[in-house]
Amino acid sequence: MSLLDRPLALGKLTGTIYDFEHEGDELPLHVHGEQDIHISIVARGKLKAFGPDGTWETVAESGSVLDWEVGQYHGFIALESNTRLVNIVKE
Repeated sequence: MSLLDRPLALGKLTGTIYDFEHEGDELPLHVHGEQDIHISIVARGKLKAFGPDGTWETVAESGSVLDWEVGQYHGFIALESNTRLVNIVKE
């Protein structure tokens, strides 16, 4: 598995860029509080976003934006190699 991450800082915008090198790479299920809740933008490739115990899932392709709520569990699995996900923290 090859999931690479690096911080994102553009003026007041902060977040993280995730590069999924291989199909099947995963960012495990996790949750955020008010201080770090974010939107997710699929910058390249295709991901499956999913919730706990199969409660929901969706396929997000390049250009998709996912807007998370505080306390909403979510994770990602790359459906294509060389997929990039950009998370931007909401202020």
